[in-house]
Amino acid sequence: MHREHHVTSSETIRDIVIGMSDGLTVPFALAAGLSGAVSSSALVVTAGIAEIVAGSIAMGLGGYLAGRTEVDHYQSELKREYDEVERVPDQEKAEVKKVFASFGLSKHLQDEIADELAKDKTQWVEFMMRYELGLEEPDANRATQSAITIGISYIVGGIIPLSPYIIIHEAQEALYYSCGVTIICLFIFGYFKSKMTGQPALSGALKVVIIGALAAGAAFTMAKLITGK
Repeated sequence: MHREHHVTSSETIRDIVIGMSDGLTVPFALAAGLSGAVSSSALVVTAGIAEIVAGSIAMGLGGYLAGRTEVDHYQSELKREYDEVERVPDQEKAEVKKVFASFGLSKHLQDEIADELAKDKTQWVEFMMRYELGLEEPDANRATQSAITIGISYIVGGIIPLSPYIIIHEAQEALYYSCGVTIICLFIFGYFKSKMTGQPALSGALKVVIIGALAAGAAFTMAKLITGK
């Protein structure tokens, strides 16, 4: 028996990926940079927690605004389509026929389908939204869900590179453990993210690790250059 496997929660996965990837990378880079300038882990932890709080709020708010923008855009286009089927129905019918012409249907079928759709204004407008404009109706609650998912994912990701600094008082020593733990988590995260989205898992994991390592390395080097330590 043929079984099809599709990712059905792509938006939630996208939000987790956005939150986790930034949560792992940004606090990791910040902690690495501070480790190159200070010796106390307490300072790194304080700055790291402040960054996680601010970053999760900023990322969550960004996800919320993106979701609201999508809803507002859809509603604006929906209103415009209803207006157009009232004012210029013949033109809208011609656009329906154009869609089905691209599917290879005959002129006779194009005319029949356009006439049938025109009998139900709601279905007509929904058809135009989907096939003319390429818009699917977004979930009105999606913006709030996206904000919460991104924010929590950012916090979870951000705690990982900071955890060694909570246990180890010397920042330089804690940095080594932070690098090891974070790189392992970046690899695991990148692997499963790629696996779930149908991408090559190993190469996807390595890309995530390289990005995180480069960000942390650049921050650490910059801090060393500025402080001269």
